[in-house]
Amino acid sequence: MMKLPHAIPYQGSKRTLAPLIGRYYPPEIKVHYEPFAGSAAMTIFAAHHRLAKRFVIADSLEPMVALHRMIVETPQKVAAAYRAVWQGQTPDQPGYFNEVRERFNTDGDPIDLLYLTCRCVKNAIRFNRHGKFTQSVDKRRLGMKPDKMEKAVEGISQMLKGKVEFRAGDWLETTGDAKPADFVYMDPPYLGTTVGRDKRYHRQLLSEALVGGLETLLERDVRFALSYDGMTGDKVYGPPLPDHLGLTRLLLHAGTSSQATLSGKPETTVESLYMSPGLVEPVDGVIKRERPEQVALAF
Repeated sequence: MMKLPHAIPYQGSKRTLAPLIGRYYPPEIKVHYEPFAGSAAMTIFAAHHRLAKRFVIADSLEPMVALHRMIVETPQKVAAAYRAVWQGQTPDQPGYFNEVRERFNTDGDPIDLLYLTCRCVKNAIRFNRHGKFTQSVDKRRLGMKPDKMEKAVEGISQMLKGKVEFRAGDWLETTGDAKPADFVYMDPPYLGTTVGRDKRYHRQLLSEALVGGLETLLERDVRFALSYDGMTGDKVYGPPLPDHLGLTRLLLHAGTSSQATLSGKPETTVESLYMSPGLVEPVDGVIKRERPEQVALAF
């Protein structure tokens, strides 16, 4: 299978699982929405395989949406700007990352966000309650090299230019015009990062609000898929969504948790994919890819 271009390394991205998730997409999608875009892995997959005619990339983090727009509309500008930021660092200058992080927290520059995402620990972006980027630098590497970044942004631009709209805001607002002929793929923050101490994402999503939003989509007959809860070994991430929604829950084999492997306890990660009614038949057991690979912990 051709390796698809991805410019934004992002912990929890569905890049590895995309072929398995895409297997359950309905035919003849008019507009594909990804309201919790992150790295927009499913949009890139759907565009490459021509699963939809048009696309909407959206997120509550405005600089992330602006970054996607720049990648699609001005890839050479992105590549040049990223190269300049990347070349400003040296292995013996650990404070450079913090300088860029402080600058991003002040100005919100999308290219700085791209560099921070590429260089931070586990590519796991983290924000505090004030909306400031807080993740630390990964001292073992310098992040994606500029030549590789240039190829990635050019590839994404070629696939999506002229076919995509960009929106920043709440997911119900950014999908507010979705119709029955469209399809919404959602990968929101799971419950474990919404309640308790580990509030790591730009915006959290309580389960009550998620269920209410899904009810709205169902009332409008909008087709959708939702990646939400799952498990690694005996550890379960969030309770299943309520039965009254009528969703079909598929369990997808996401590989071996690299985090668990480093701890000396190799464990399988399983993710749930909820499909709106009528799209797929229930499947017993865990659905595996043809060649499962080791993946980073997605939760």
